[in-house]
Amino acid sequence: MTARTSAALVPHPQATAIISAVRSCVGTPFRPQGRLPGVGLDCIGVAIIAARAAGLDISTPPYQLNRNHDGLLGAAFAALKLEATSRCGPGDIAVFAPAPGRRHLVVQVSQRHLASVVHAHAGVGRVVESSIDPAWQLCGVWRFPEGE
Repeated sequence: MTARTSAALVPHPQATAIISAVRSCVGTPFRPQGRLPGVGLDCIGVAIIAARAAGLDISTPPYQLNRNHDGLLGAAFAALKLEATSRCGPGDIAVFAPAPGRRHLVVQVSQRHLASVVHAHAGVGRVVESSIDPAWQLCGVWRFPEGE
């Protein structure tokens, strides 16, 4: 993956569809390994909804919550041809470390870098749109491929 840098952040061509898809999940109960909007989602489930809106069909192997899955994430992002980027724009995926050894995915939904994201928040028990906790460490930002 190569990091893309840009003075002016251009939204992903499917940003509107991605944002609409993940915002439709807000309020869905948090459920580990959840993949059904309205029924139950975890952070990977929300990212899968975003990927499908970007035109990608993906699945994930089983995993345990509260673990560092950098290797699994790296392999999945590479297989999907996601591009690492230096800034998070509308429709992009960001990975955070809310605590040492833990990873959490969010989908950017605002034009301002990480100002508003949609993610499955285990602490409140549902998918939310919110700002990021400033204590969370940003591990990386990825953009879905923009088509052939």
